Amino acid sequence: MLAIVAIFGLTRSAYAEDGYDLWLRYHALPTANAAALVRDAGTVEMRSDTPTMRAAAAELRRGIAGLSGTPRSADSRAPAIILATATDRDVVALHLPLAPLGEEGYRVSRVSLGKRHVTLVTANTDRGVLYGSFALLRHLQTGGTLDRIDLTSTPRVKLRVLNHWDNLDGVVERGYAGASLWDWWTLPDFRDPRYTDYARANASIGINGTVLNNVNAKAESLTAPYIAKAAALADVFRPYGIKVYLSARFSAPIELGGLKTADPLDPQVAAWWKAKSDEIYRSIPDFGGFLVKANSEGQPGPRDYHRSHADGANMLAAAVRPHGGIVMWRAFVYAETDPEDRAKQAYTEFKPLDGKFASNVIVQVKNGAIDFQPREPFHPLFGAMPKTPLMIEFQITKEYLGFATHLAYLGPMFAETLGSETMQRPGETVAKVVDGSVEGHTLTGMAGVANIGRDRDWAGSTFNQANWYAFGRMAWDPTLGAAPIAREWAAMTFAPAPEIIDPVVAMMMGSREAVVDYMTPLGLAHVMATGHHYGPGPWVADLKRPEWNPVYYHRADKAGIGFDRTRTGSNGIAQYSPALARRLADPATTPERELLWFHHVAWDRRLASGRTTWAEMVHDYDRGVAYVADMRRAWDALKPDIDSERWTKTATYLGVQQREAKWWRDASLAYWMSVNGLALPAGTAPPEHDLAWYKAQRFPDAPGNPQ
Repeated sequence: MLAIVAIFGLTRSAYAEDGYDLWLRYHALPTANAAALVRDAGTVEMRSDTPTMRAAAAELRRGIAGLSGTPRSADSRAPAIILATATDRDVVALHLPLAPLGEEGYRVSRVSLGKRHVTLVTANTDRGVLYGSFALLRHLQTGGTLDRIDLTSTPRVKLRVLNHWDNLDGVVERGYAGASLWDWWTLPDFRDPRYTDYARANASIGINGTVLNNVNAKAESLTAPYIAKAAALADVFRPYGIKVYLSARFSAPIELGGLKTADPLDPQVAAWWKAKSDEIYRSIPDFGGFLVKANSEGQPGPRDYHRSHADGANMLAAAVRPHGGIVMWRAFVYAETDPEDRAKQAYTEFKPLDGKFASNVIVQVKNGAIDFQPREPFHPLFGAMPKTPLMIEFQITKEYLGFATHLAYLGPMFAETLGSETMQRPGETVAKVVDGSVEGHTLTGMAGVANIGRDRDWAGSTFNQANWYAFGRMAWDPTLGAAPIAREWAAMTFAPAPEIIDPVVAMMMGSREAVVDYMTPLGLAHVMATGHHYGPGPWVADLKRPEWNPVYYHRADKAGIGFDRTRTGSNGIAQYSPALARRLADPATTPERELLWFHHVAWDRRLASGRTTWAEMVHDYDRGVAYVADMRRAWDALKPDIDSERWTKTATYLGVQQREAKWWRDASLAYWMSVNGLALPAGTAPPEHDLAWYKAQRFPDAPGNPQ
């Protein structure tokens, strides 16, 4: 047996694979760990027979067979792994403190059941047992052993949801990993086995909900044929603890019901939504509820009828409340109603509604006030609506961070936002608003705009998988930290070997900051080309509405650069707590990473480094490009340790990223120089082309931008 383990152990001549298995590869562990697993892991026994228990047991059997390098026989004499809920007679006799685990927490430990020494995976529900089973496998994949194992965890956030921006025609808006995973044409008849693998992957990181369709919803998604298709997916996902949700088009009563209005205070409209909800729940008894984008970017909503967002949300909430459903109402309200400062609009519309939403409504707020930029300060609504549950929305897909071909690990971005102090109440961070611990909410949530498509590696590249993984882990516990999550992902995705993990994690941890450096240094935002958001376009100034143009956001002129959000400008800082607003009012006390977000500063202003604003920007652009070059060198050195298929694709994409980082740097500097009339600091390489060349570039067929 040990000879078999040795054959399957880690070698420096890895074999090719396409990334389909994600972090659930279950390849044989190094010899010593595999031998210990052979010794300590016996049969997997279920103490109750439910679809979720069967899913947990199947995953453990699959995982242990792969990690040990040998199939597990039914007559193994090794100590068993027992899956049991808290009501099991033998578990009750152990008097374990399981009540605090709630509905989804778990405990994995070595115990004695009678005369048997076993590994017990227990929880109050079979869903908790499922999460505990994945936690056990994660422990083994990252170098842990079964002897003395003691894992206990409870999710800090209730709703941990992926938002799929998938259209019914198969196009994924802002998706860079191929067509939609959902084959609506063959559903509900054919249930692609890949749907089960999707559910396994999500359950492994604690995701418990998925919104199947784009927030720019079509009414057809609520028709009977599409309800049946959603029900088929719900049947696949249910054993893995995942509920399905649908994005609802607010005007559906007109488009589907033949009504003359979608006014939320019209009794006929409310009755239509109640009947539609009843219809959905007959097909999907555990349907999660609706996600709504309203009165934003042309979408219909309650303001079309001079009603508030609360009026609209509460009407829908009443329709799903009898079934235990919820409404996730997005606070992204990008319209022409606040031309002075787009960043102020959501706060202006939603802050007065605090306390006016129904108890089964949660307001979904983007991490920043504009639109998923490489860096944004946290949204001022966090901490400003204490009577309303707020659900943070991150973008896992990299619409503004170079698409799938730029390596940008978003764990630091998630952690940066979640760790930000609101200064509304002592000790309050965005994470504590999101998990309800400060304001006392029990309806809590995190949403992530999914980066998943039909590409074999699911996310467009191996390292994009890390962003899906990090979102799930931080949604379970926002305090886990970006670096520990990166380490466990690297160990599971490549191998639990320091010579691989250390350089991979080092690459990852600085990668997002590098993107900020070569795209939007010092707090710049929205300088991407318009529409597809691919590549630089800080010069764009000819679009119909002011806030559609990048020049609106950077305000660069001969005197300086940046958006003045102090009292002398839009006064956007007043939307933050008074203590934080005072700090942001002064450029000297504003974090330099957000300087140009809050201030229009002179090109010759001295910063902490001693460099001028202009010299600091040039320095940052160069630093970002250099970091990508360093990542290429680090990855080249890992070639003997990584399978050839994944190594080659990543190496190719790093080459693309280095070329495009230089393009960003050169195009941006050429434009800023045309505005400020300044020379580059001594020793700085000039842009490769003149500004006219960069302005002439066109990319009408960039991916993820439905026409």
